[in-house]
Amino acid sequence: MSGMPSLKLSERAVDFINEDFINGLLAGKRPDASRVREIIAKSLAKEALSVEETAVLLRADTPELNEEIFETARQLKKNVYGNRIVLFAPLYIGNKCVNDCSYCAFKRSNTLAIRRTLTDPEIRQQVEALESKGHKRLILVFGEHQAYDAEFIANSVRAVYETKVGHGEIRRVNINAAPLDHEGYATVKAAGIGTYQIFHETYHHDTYAHIHPANTRKGDYLYRLDGLSRAFEAGCDDVGLGVLFGLYDWKFEVMSLVTHALYLQDRYNVGPHTISFPRLRPASGVDIDEKYLVNDADFKKLIAVLRLAVPYTGLILTARENAELRRECMSFGVSQIDAGSRIELGGYTEAGDAQVMEREQFSLGDVRSLDEVMQELMADGYVPSFCTSCYRVGRTGEHFMEFSIPGFIKEYCTPNALLTLEEYLVDYASQETRKVGEKLIAEELAKLPEGDTKDMVVKRLKSIKESGDHDIYF
Repeated sequence: MSGMPSLKLSERAVDFINEDFINGLLAGKRPDASRVREIIAKSLAKEALSVEETAVLLRADTPELNEEIFETARQLKKNVYGNRIVLFAPLYIGNKCVNDCSYCAFKRSNTLAIRRTLTDPEIRQQVEALESKGHKRLILVFGEHQAYDAEFIANSVRAVYETKVGHGEIRRVNINAAPLDHEGYATVKAAGIGTYQIFHETYHHDTYAHIHPANTRKGDYLYRLDGLSRAFEAGCDDVGLGVLFGLYDWKFEVMSLVTHALYLQDRYNVGPHTISFPRLRPASGVDIDEKYLVNDADFKKLIAVLRLAVPYTGLILTARENAELRRECMSFGVSQIDAGSRIELGGYTEAGDAQVMEREQFSLGDVRSLDEVMQELMADGYVPSFCTSCYRVGRTGEHFMEFSIPGFIKEYCTPNALLTLEEYLVDYASQETRKVGEKLIAEELAKLPEGDTKDMVVKRLKSIKESGDHDIYF
């Protein structure tokens, strides 16, 4: 296999983004408080909201109702996910690109960009550096280019999995790349990937056409919208959605994300595993149109509304945001973050402390080390998790939904989070972080009900700490 994938669509491919319908819902009057509270109650029952119900929450704009939305998001997150936060790191493999997206530093017309594709030895160097810090989960990022076909992506995944240093190993590799055809998805799936993530960037048709030239692969709106449908048909049952907020009206984008999630759930019986919602950031060779930039207050609201609308879906808050804002947003919806991130090609071994704009897709807001982020999370009462057990024992797709929709997933995730945290503390943590972490583990153990599960957790924690056992999970 080589070159660009075919432009064949999925069976029954359809453009399900009805702008008139969405805009009509958003144009409604301010909702009654009683109606908002009915919808909030439905969310607390861990039921996904309809597009119409999501619109009601977005139109609610009084301080009192907004605070109720935030408080419900906090409670729902605790009910479904407990107090754990999953950590990962991005690894950029190549920034060649045939597209010319106006907002992206990798666009083909950007002569300032330093183009590079990591070789297998260079990939291994990056992975060794990440493993030496304690990372277990990566997302590999690729531009859209004929050099980055499905076989190249699969080979990159295999190179990551094969790289092990001491106790260091990557146990899950996710992908952020261009849409593939059915054959391409099957090839990448066979390499053992976790989530295949595709950003639609903006769901607004005219804006999409304006920022993605028609003579580019990405200019085909329906082909990209249909990308995750093809993934499902090819056997990839774990997918992620994403929007780059700041390209169009944020409320429209939230409605479209929920529309997409419900479409996948209805058609394939599986909603998205994750939703990402980064905001537009400065980038080399990019002039930002500030018309639709999302302020902090609206950004917090969109996270809370997404949490209520799709209670079973992981929400990813990236290091584009600054540390203070990430800390605040953690409580009302976020379940995954990246930490210790470098997004330059080769950045984990070659870059200094300063960001190099010509080598990265955008600028980061939070460049703290993994250890610093871990320590802050634990000091705030969160359990950092590197757990990958669901993907390794088959709790994905419909099987994952059986656990996650009722909220039972935390019965697996809390014990596994504690085990992977103990691994980190033993192998990689600074002295201060280890001290904070051991105190947190003791507190979490005290919360577990007495019984076989707790006994097994205690036994396994001891075997990690005293016998050096690793990679044990429920």
